[in-house]
Amino acid sequence: MHRILRQLPWLAVAGLLLASAAHATTPEETVRTALSALAPGVKVEAVQKSPLPGFYEAIAGGQFVYVSNDGRYVLDGTAFDVAAKRDLTAESRARIRKVALDRVGPDKRIVFAPKDPKAIRHRVTVFTDPDCPFCRRFHEQIERYTANGIAVEYLFFPLSIHPEADRKAEAVWCASDRQAAFTAAMGGKDPGTATCPNPVPELAALAKSIGITATPTTLAADGSQIPGQIAMSPEQLAAELDRRDAAKP
Repeated sequence: MHRILRQLPWLAVAGLLLASAAHATTPEETVRTALSALAPGVKVEAVQKSPLPGFYEAIAGGQFVYVSNDGRYVLDGTAFDVAAKRDLTAESRARIRKVALDRVGPDKRIVFAPKDPKAIRHRVTVFTDPDCPFCRRFHEQIERYTANGIAVEYLFFPLSIHPEADRKAEAVWCASDRQAAFTAAMGGKDPGTATCPNPVPELAALAKSIGITATPTTLAADGSQIPGQIAMSPEQLAAELDRRDAAKP
């Protein structure tokens, strides 16, 4: 989006936005009209009211942008509340991601959790790729995650840089024992070529629509992203999730 914004003559853009904004009646229409003037054909995945006064916020083409309520201005960047020391963009992105993830049922996840449900203290969603080296390193520690009370819910997101990842993800999903097949694949074993109806394309599209660009990406239950250096350590991840829970009102 930002590359497109830099390439357009601003006087022409302003005229397009002012002419079209008058016809928009809902937040969704305002955002779509404004963004289509800048980037025709861009897909708007989500729109919501922004804590930034006078603006809506949206995910479009996998990027987070702000559009003024009258459709005249588009901002591409991160908004901070200086007084409150809050990253408003990160909080808003988390809310949008939570809504999207809440629509993904357990029938589309591969879950590794403590055997005793009472031992589950936290749940995280991890977008993963069977050919991603760091995803494999993450899963090597799965017993330590569950020992720390963390239920790990994997969603497949095969990256285009791994040409065999789509096939492997589908084969794992189609296995009679998905957990065992997943662990074997993450250990470097080829899961074969089994095919069946599967959610892999849907989940990959979901990841892109909410701005996920890499694997493994770990999201907390509230949709917020956990920094990779923390997520890769079971003990640090548990401590971070405890900290976040304690900080909630």
